[in-house]
Amino acid sequence: MSAASAGASAATAAADRVRDAFARIDAVDRPEVWITLRDRAAVLQEVEAVDPTLPLAGLLFAVKDNIDVAGLATTAAARSYAYEPAADATAVARLRAAGAVVVGKTNLDQFATGLVGTRSPFGAVRNAWDPTRISGGSSSGSATAVALGIVDFALGTDTAGSGRVPAALGNLVGVKPTKGLVPNTGVVPACRSQDCVTVFARSLDLARTAAELMAGLDDTDPLARIDVALADVPAVPRIAIPLPSQLEGLAPGWAEAFAAAVERFRALGHEVVEVDIAPLLDAASLLYDGAFVAERYAAVGAHVEAHSDLVGDDLDPSVATIVLGGARPTAADLFADQERLDVLGAAGRAALAGTTALLTPTTTWHPTLDEVAADPIGANSRMGRYTNFANLLDMASLAVPAGFVDGLPFGVMLTGPAFTDRRLAALGAAFLAPGVDLLVVGAHLRDQPLNGQLVASGGSFVREARTASDYRLYALDTVPPKPGLVRVGPVASGGGGVASPSGIAGEVWRLPAAGFGTFVAGLPAPMAIGTVALDDGAEVTGFLVEPFAVEGARDITHHGGWRAYREQA
Repeated sequence: MSAASAGASAATAAADRVRDAFARIDAVDRPEVWITLRDRAAVLQEVEAVDPTLPLAGLLFAVKDNIDVAGLATTAAARSYAYEPAADATAVARLRAAGAVVVGKTNLDQFATGLVGTRSPFGAVRNAWDPTRISGGSSSGSATAVALGIVDFALGTDTAGSGRVPAALGNLVGVKPTKGLVPNTGVVPACRSQDCVTVFARSLDLARTAAELMAGLDDTDPLARIDVALADVPAVPRIAIPLPSQLEGLAPGWAEAFAAAVERFRALGHEVVEVDIAPLLDAASLLYDGAFVAERYAAVGAHVEAHSDLVGDDLDPSVATIVLGGARPTAADLFADQERLDVLGAAGRAALAGTTALLTPTTTWHPTLDEVAADPIGANSRMGRYTNFANLLDMASLAVPAGFVDGLPFGVMLTGPAFTDRRLAALGAAFLAPGVDLLVVGAHLRDQPLNGQLVASGGSFVREARTASDYRLYALDTVPPKPGLVRVGPVASGGGGVASPSGIAGEVWRLPAAGFGTFVAGLPAPMAIGTVALDDGAEVTGFLVEPFAVEGARDITHHGGWRAYREQA
């Protein structure tokens, strides 16, 4: 293909991507995601003019509306605050120079104050997976635009966790760089000394690419820094995790999901050590409960005071309370809290000494919109237990998906010292590496005696499933009792001794490659691993049994599954 033909083909694909994005916007009907949406013709025209050789050529992104995009008003989710920026923020300009195209500006917790995504006069942003629940904030619209498949990636900001909590609740990757790596020029400050521009994407590679392209000094932000990337990942990484008592209060099922994530790291050959992270958790409380909140008042307090008549209308009451509360601390209070933070930071660094990264859940729960409305301050405060300390203590952080609990996303977070961004990315990439989906139908099911073997191998539950109808299930004479699954080919449905018309019930578990190898190596005869057809037409790796082992065994196919058989046995 000639260069001209290749360019034309790329332009066509990019144009199709724009049409798909706007069709998706219409289909999902989530107007609260956007504060300003560009005209599709303008987006299409810009995409068609992009040089196809650029690293982000034709990719679409959304921008949190506290980050400037030339030609679009910046509101920070307050109409009374709106202004027309003369230029793109540095981060936006660098992404556009790399070929990415802005679709629009997204909703947020007003003035980037909150972790829930409901504190906006433009509406509460509903979760992409369950519209009765929150999206997480403050970068609510950006994360949801990615989670809904509208854009390829999106920009958020993070002061207390706003670039990570929405990632966890949306099954996304959230990259929070070391402070200063991405200049904040053209970003409305929440806490000027703590703010970071962040990236949401469905893949770690894309999120990290965008973060790298935005990084580097500019001529305006005095807090911008050059990356001094620390050492590569050691041969045997040491992953720190909190003490069990520091994991109390998680949503139902989340402790188990976090334990599965820990086992996945162990299955990768990483050493896992429990660490007392009390200094970090104590530092986290200073962000809102100490004098550091004064920086929020310094940022937008004058505007809130001047427009106090708009509280409850254009100005969110919870945000106004927090911002105006920042006027109370004295300079002495701030210096006292800074000294306390210095002490806690030193203690935290000592606790994590010798470890490669800290692994925690990203947040503690996933409330409904009604739960947040009933207790807006208390519900929000629960969200930031593991995120609030990172910027205060100058740490990098990476949020990654870690499965689902009761049909909703669950995420974990890797946190390390400043400039360990690439180290965290390498750990995250290993964690997210494609694993092996394994169908289990017997003693390895959840709550069954051998399930611990799957968990110890780094396995995580994916979904319930059923085999195609041409399988038989037998009760084997083993200790502990377990079944054997055999494929017999198309057969008629009916009673005992005949394949179940609806297949055999089981569960799909995902194991990292290394964990799967360890698991299979310990599999006793006559059990075997093979390909199993599911009733939805998919094929996965699964437990089978050698045919000789079922000679004389009881055929329990008509029960439809091992649990049903055991309940009736």
